[in-house]
Amino acid sequence: MSGHAIEVILSRQLADCLSVPVFIVDPEGNLLFYNPPAEEILGKKFQDTGPMPVGDWGTSFLPHDEKGNAIPPEELPLVQTIHNHKPAHKTFWINSLNGNSTEISVTSIPIIGRSKKFSGAMAIFWNKEGKS
Repeated sequence: MSGHAIEVILSRQLADCLSVPVFIVDPEGNLLFYNPPAEEILGKKFQDTGPMPVGDWGTSFLPHDEKGNAIPPEELPLVQTIHNHKPAHKTFWINSLNGNSTEISVTSIPIIGRSKKFSGAMAIFWNKEGKS
């Protein structure tokens, strides 16, 4: 995380303390971190995937609607927040990296520092069945 804005570093520290799954991305949408509760839903530890570009994480988890239709990356809350710097929310399904399909709700928020500079975004999500 060195070389990133202090707000992003502090967001990662916060994510490490939360019991809900969290994704953190930079202003370009590159995945910088996801926490242990996210690892449970995604099916893989962050240390095994590492950072990844939006084109990879936006499709790796195969986001889809209730009928199985793929959701394009630009319709995902985190991608919307990257583009417009505003919060976004959506409920959809993902296939974890170990093959499980899970309905999740995602709320994304911009990370904006005191200088009013957009430093990235954070997505908090949870399993719709109440499990994180």
